[in-house]
Amino acid sequence: MSMFRAKKLDLGCFVNVKVIRDHSKRKAFEAAEPERQALRYVIRNTTLPQRTRAIAQLQLTQMHCYTRPTQIRNRCLLGGKGRGILRDFKMSRFNFRMQALAGNIPGVKKASW
Repeated sequence: MSMFRAKKLDLGCFVNVKVIRDHSKRKAFEAAEPERQALRYVIRNTTLPQRTRAIAQLQLTQMHCYTRPTQIRNRCLLGGKGRGILRDFKMSRFNFRMQALAGNIPGVKKASW
């Protein structure tokens, strides 16, 4: 389990434990993705023997949960919220609005027509 934790806390703007954990999950997923894809290919290949496919299925299920793509969740970098996230800015709606009104986001201004 310790291999999935962030080794150093010099992760820049990450201030929340949830954000650090999500960053660790993203790194673990990126490292294990080729192996997961290979195992999924073996499992779906019907021309291979059933025993080989079953062994691949067992290996896939025994991989750490952080290597699954469903574990990754977009989180706000400023507050760590997991809902209402704008993908382009990686911020929650509220933080985006506050930063935009303060003029901290280049190219964004309040709409008026």
